[in-house]
Amino acid sequence: ESPLAIVDLETTGAHPLYDRVTEIAVIEVDAGEVSGEWSTLVNPETTIPAAIQALTGISNDMVAGAPRFGELAAELQERLAGRVLVAHNARFDYGFLRHEFERAGLAYRARTLCTVRLSRRLYPEHPRHNLDSLIARHGLQCRARHRALGDADAVWQFLRIALAEHGEDVVQVAARQVARQP
Repeated sequence: ESPLAIVDLETTGAHPLYDRVTEIAVIEVDAGEVSGEWSTLVNPETTIPAAIQALTGISNDMVAGAPRFGELAAELQERLAGRVLVAHNARFDYGFLRHEFERAGLAYRARTLCTVRLSRRLYPEHPRHNLDSLIARHGLQCRARHRALGDADAVWQFLRIALAEHGEDVVQVAARQVARQP
């Protein structure tokens, strides 16, 4: 019912207080249709650990000339305004966004919908709900795994499949049950 911002981030690590964002993707959805798509590398102002570079394919050289988060914060905040933030493990992405916006001197609060929690609610018979499991189970196409836009698109595909398999009413009820208020 609400406009959505399907978000995925790549980061230098797992802790939003110490680690930084290296890539952001946002797929904007209005009335069930994609109305916008935006993605950018981000200069994290720190080095990307070798293990993270190997996982994401994002190198220090790739982000050296990219904008810092503070340089794109206002545009990103505009894109996210009034939208439910949808992410696979939304707590992770939301935590990073809040801290990055805070570092940029901006407040950010949003309702969130975690597709890990939604998958558990809609598909309780399956033991695993990570993105790799959803890709395999539902036959999702991921153009670039562990890259922000590829992963965000896989989440969008999952939402559409869940709607087709369960119907709008069931998915809306499940989404309301697992959504988080700021």
